[in-house]
Amino acid sequence: MNLLSLFSGCGGMDIGFEGDFLCLKKSINTQIHPDWVESENGNWVKVKKTIFNTVFANDIRKDAKAAWVSYFGKKKSDSNEVYHVDSIVDLVKRAKSGEKVFPSDIDIVTGGFPCQDFSIAGKRLGFNSQKSHLGTALSNDEPSVESRGQLYMWMRDVVTLTKPALFIAENVKGLTNLNDVKEVIEHDFSTACNGGYLVVPARVLYAPDFGVPQSRERVIFFGFKKNLLRAKALKALTADSISEEYNPYPLPTHGSNLLPYVTCADALIDLEEPEKSSDLSQQKYSKGKYMGRHCQGQTEIKLNSVGPTIRSEHHGNIEFRRLSAEHGGTHIEELNSGLQERRLTIRECARIQTFPDDYQFILKATVDNVAVSAIDAYKIIGNAVPCVLAYNIAKNIEEKWHLYFKEK
Repeated sequence: MNLLSLFSGCGGMDIGFEGDFLCLKKSINTQIHPDWVESENGNWVKVKKTIFNTVFANDIRKDAKAAWVSYFGKKKSDSNEVYHVDSIVDLVKRAKSGEKVFPSDIDIVTGGFPCQDFSIAGKRLGFNSQKSHLGTALSNDEPSVESRGQLYMWMRDVVTLTKPALFIAENVKGLTNLNDVKEVIEHDFSTACNGGYLVVPARVLYAPDFGVPQSRERVIFFGFKKNLLRAKALKALTADSISEEYNPYPLPTHGSNLLPYVTCADALIDLEEPEKSSDLSQQKYSKGKYMGRHCQGQTEIKLNSVGPTIRSEHHGNIEFRRLSAEHGGTHIEELNSGLQERRLTIRECARIQTFPDDYQFILKATVDNVAVSAIDAYKIIGNAVPCVLAYNIAKNIEEKWHLYFKEK
């Protein structure tokens, strides 16, 4: 199935939707999904490839493309041509003018449209964002359909242009309690192709429920092309309560009466301290000083619990791997062994986001003459969808595809 990826970033959603990546053994509940694992090696498993293949990816960040191509270049010979560094606004305008921008025969569109204007960590301007589609300040204070807060409308236009069987959109939980934003977006998405899509009520997924060691919550939108749905699927998806047989939202694999949540200690297993590691992404970490608990990002992770949400705009204040005793550090055994206060490394953040260890984030200028620094790496990791969460969504859709859609 051909997948078109929008707002792709460094590819957390794309990795999850394609599968064939390494993750913690504890992240996969083989009692529920015994057929998901391709191979096993100690604490790690490789999950199976899915039916989805990314044929178009897009973002405005050149560093995100460099990282994406560096990873997917091992799997796709044309990875550099697959990824397009352009604003979605410009892509849609070119396509509407008659240019061949998007591939033909797209089966599924995914996209995590920008979340800064809906997040509780920001100003929550929503549709009235003061940022443009390029991330720069708008020239006036008037709301614009080209503002960052309305880029989901351009994702809707891509759906109209490519007519996939299914589209999946992702954003922060904060969107669901900001006035009537969720309902407006659901309605607007349903108008793609002149009302040709059925948008099921959006739901919030809690990442730890799916084997992700991070307290991340994300709202997911599903849109199905009505004229491609089987009659039984259309009836099931429009029912007051969608039966599990047709529910596009995956069932939890971890938590109450299931496998225990994956913890930070699980996620960071076998990682050496930065000064001893040969992994460049484990060597690099923010040197931001402790600023007091009244500031964001000044706490240490709890090893026996899930990690904090890995943020993108942390301005160097990424959470601490450990605090000193003076600053209230609780990892006493580590402190007594002489380990020093420091923040999370790039690799540790990537582990908490369930990126595989063969994804290297610190890069020299090898792709389009763009290097990726530690600051860039923190940002693109924080912007990503956890790979394992995306895999759970993808596998659920893969297993039900034949129930939803008529044969081509």
